Formats: sequence, structure tokens, C-alpha cells
Amino acid sequence: MTEELAFERLVTPPSLPKGTMRIVALGGLGEVGRNMAVFELNGKLLIVDCGVLFPEETQPGVDLILPDFSYIEDRLDDVVAVILTHGHEDHIGAVPYLLRLKPDIALVGSKLTLALVEAKLAEHRIKPYTLTVREGDIETFGPFECEFIAVNHSIPDALAVFIRTEAGNVLDTGDFKMDQLPLDGRITDLRAFSRLGEEGIDLYMPDSTNAEVPGFTTTEREIGPVLDRVFTNAKKRIIVASFSSHVHRVQQVLDAAAKHGRKVAFVGRSMVRNMGIAEKLGYLHVPEGILVDLKEVDKLPDDQVVLMSTGSQGEPMAALSRMANGDHKVQVGDGDTVILASSLIPGNENAVFRVINGLLRLGADVVHKGNANVHVSGHASAGELLYTYNILKPKNVMPVHGETRHQIANAKLAEKTGVPKENIIVAENGTVIDLADHKAKVVGSVEVGFVYVDGTSVGEVTDADLKNRRILGEEGFISIVTVINKTTGKIVAGPDIHARGVAEDDKVFNEIKPKIAAALTEAVTQNRDHTTYQLQQVVRRVIGQWVGRKLRRRPMIMPVVVEV
Repeated sequence: MTEELAFERLVTPPSLPKGTMRIVALGGLGEVGRNMAVFELNGKLLIVDCGVLFPEETQPGVDLILPDFSYIEDRLDDVVAVILTHGHEDHIGAVPYLLRLKPDIALVGSKLTLALVEAKLAEHRIKPYTLTVREGDIETFGPFECEFIAVNHSIPDALAVFIRTEAGNVLDTGDFKMDQLPLDGRITDLRAFSRLGEEGIDLYMPDSTNAEVPGFTTTEREIGPVLDRVFTNAKKRIIVASFSSHVHRVQQVLDAAAKHGRKVAFVGRSMVRNMGIAEKLGYLHVPEGILVDLKEVDKLPDDQVVLMSTGSQGEPMAALSRMANGDHKVQVGDGDTVILASSLIPGNENAVFRVINGLLRLGADVVHKGNANVHVSGHASAGELLYTYNILKPKNVMPVHGETRHQIANAKLAEKTGVPKENIIVAENGTVIDLADHKAKVVGSVEVGFVYVDGTSVGEVTDADLKNRRILGEEGFISIVTVINKTTGKIVAGPDIHARGVAEDDKVFNEIKPKIAAALTEAVTQNRDHTTYQLQQVVRRVIGQWVGRKLRRRPMIMPVVVEV
């Protein structure tokens, strides 16, 4: 199946033959987030990852976006395990919502990954069944034999998973890169990759995020000297924003602070929680006496303070965004240095630039990837992906984890290394792939939607609700209340028009009020069997056409007609 054909509208897949493995991605294809793949064989399901996607500006009020569980919702008893490749939110964030449906599904992952997900589940009052694995381990879950391989990423303890079955062998990399000088000395195990390539890989599912980037991803060690220079030049407080799970980056900040005689305070609930877990498990090494509580920071001279904060992606409620808006206990001032130690996730650009502008207005010096090398990616660039293709020699390839452009770029790399084009599948969420006799092919698709988390509601917010929110935010709101005599059609009171975000002065609506009254009177007298809904539609049509023509707007219109 070529990448051009993979996006056609596909039919409902046929029933799955015995001995054939089916793969369905419920998230993570065509997007950077909510990674989740379901493998089915002989009536049993194996899930790899269960993450969230963070909302864009076009999704106001949404906190998180989940994979669509409807494909497996009535088959949760068939799930033999959920394998978690690493502890980032886009791979573990939806686990609590899955376990709400069936709390005893077994979770499998490395020590740090499971510690992070267990802390998250504790907030949902769920105590999971877990199995801790490490690189080199082999575990069997129903018809799936899974071998775990060390891979290097921007969080410790990441694992790829090699799935052996009677239908064929699959290698899912999770997120990975090939840093040859990682801070923790744990490299991507290319020797294991080579061995698995010799055994035979029928389907390779590689990380696509950096497939468009030529060459090799910069090593983490190159960040240390850059941070050292920034710390040397900083005269007042230093605020570093990073992902709350980026243990390596936090380690580098702690080391730089110790070298320059500064104390470090963690800011943000998830940062405090995750770094506490990382230190307890030995993944984060904290220099003696360097950590202080945020409450103690004001007692220290500004040139002895480092704040390690969440909010590097411009999340509205994260600590850094609130600092930029001036509504956080930490007040950013003139001469402070703010370091954004992360890459931009696609879709977050405007939010991050808004935070940067807010910090600059407050007088801070802002250091980010655009003006200094303060972050390196956790994903393999094109050169590293080429290496894996040449080592593994996969028979079939399905690029995962990335937007469509990333998947296509990854597919082209596979083709360059000799994978036949017809054996490369660029799929969308919901595409159904069957693997049998060393051949992977697209056999149909299933419906996969967006599941929105909004406060305490899960899945109750619809696309129509989001459209209404966008209209309210961009075009405004008009309510029109009119009381009419049901018999004569005469106006008893109103029309009273109340508008928000439509016009600077409500007096502009005086022009349309007589036309609304006339249209209502005519509707009542011409149709004695009218309904209240019909009269409200008359009002909506009259004012809608007028506002569109006169004010060039399309607001939300809420007509209320009371008959007496």
C-alpha cells in the first residue's frame, strides 16, 4: 500500500482470520501526541502506549484529548497487557481514563515509567496491576511474546518493544534517538537491533517526529556548556522552563546551579512530583544542599536563585505562563533570565511566543532554542533513521508518531534504503493493517474520533460545542427577548437586544428592532398554528442577515420569544 492510497476512504475491515495479526492505531498518526496502538491476534489484544494530545487554540476550554477507546471498549476483557514505552504524557497520559473502564488491566513498563504512571493513577484513586521490565527481558502476554530493548530518549528508561507472534514479528521503537554520549550512559542498543534484524522484522513501526531533519540529533552533552555560559552571564534570578519529566535537562540545570553557587527550587506540581520520583529511584542526582522550597526563595539574593519550572509549551495554567501574565507568586522582573529548554511542539507556537512576549515586557532576558542551543530533540533525525533501516532490513514499514509530513518523510527514507514502496504504509488513525505471511496490508478502517477532557467531563464535549465556543470567542453573542400577544401578534415587550463582543455600542441595534417586531407580527397573523420555535427562527433569520450585512459578523444568536 503506497502512501498515496493509504489516505483513501476505506471500507469496514473483514473478520480477522486465525493466525493473522491486526494492528490499529487509535492515536499518534498524523499528530504529535495521544500515541496508542492495538495489536490483535487470536482473540487477544495487546496495547502499546496510551497517551494524550494537548489542545490547540481552536479547541477552547479543552484540557486534554484522549485516544478513542470505542474500538476496544466492549473488548477490555480481551486485553492481555498495556505496554508503556516511556513516561512522557503523550504515551502514558490517557492510562487513567482507560483504567477507569477496567482497573485491572496489567501495565507493563520500566521502573521509572511505571513510577510516573502510578503517581498519576493515585490522583485518580486507581491502584494498578503492574509488571516492571528492563532491557533484555522477554515476557509473554497471551499469543504475544515481547522482548524489550533499550533506546535513548529525552527521558530515562525508554524501551522499544519487539513483538514475536505466529503471524510475524513487529518492532515498535516508541520514541528514540541514537545519542552516543547520553548523560546516563544508556545508549540505543544497536546490537540488539542487529540481532532482531537477523531474526527478521515483518513490520517496523519507527518514530517519525524528526524524519524531516537531516543528519543526526545533537547530543545532550552539548547543552551543558551553553547553560554554563547563560548562568555565567545572568546577574539576577534564573528561571528554566522544561517538560516536567525531562530528567536529563533538570540534571544539567542542577549541575550548573551547583557550579555557580545557586540554589534550585522546583515550580509546578508535576515538576515537584516527577523530580521527587526520579531522585528517589536514582535517576536524578541532586547535589548536597542545593534544593530549597519555593517558599524560601524570597529570603535568598537574586543571584543565588534558580527556579526550575513547568510551562515550556505555553500551557495557559502552567507556572511560566502565569508568571508571564503576572498572576503567579513568582514575579518576573527586570534583569531576570528565563530559559525555555524545550523544542516547540507543533501547534503550540502561538502560545509559546505569547509567553516569550509577556516575559520580555516584564524586562526579562529570554533564552530559547531560536537564539541559543538550550535544547536538543529526543527524536532520531533522518541520518539515525537510515541507520536503523540498514541494520534492521524490515520487510514492511509503517511510520508512526508524527504529523503526516513526518510520516511521509520517514517513508521516503525507508524507500531509499531498499524497502519496496508497496511495502510502506503511511496510515491515519483508525487504519486497519493485517500482518500474515510476512506481508502487511491495509484491509479497511474503523471510526476514530477525538475524545475531549474538559474539567471533570470526558467525551461529553463535541466538535459542535467547540465550534460554538469559537463563535463566542471570535464573533460574539446576541440575545433577543420579545414578548408578543399570541392572538393579535402585537409586541407586548421588546425586542430587547443584549450583545457581547459584537458592537461597541448596543444602540446600533435600534435600527433592526422595528424589523424584528414587524417580522414577528406578520408570522403570527399569517400562521395561527405557529410554534414558539418557528417564531424564534424568524428572529434569528432577520437579525442574522442584518448583522452579517451591517456589521460583517456571524455571532451566536439566542432568540427568546414569549407568547402571552
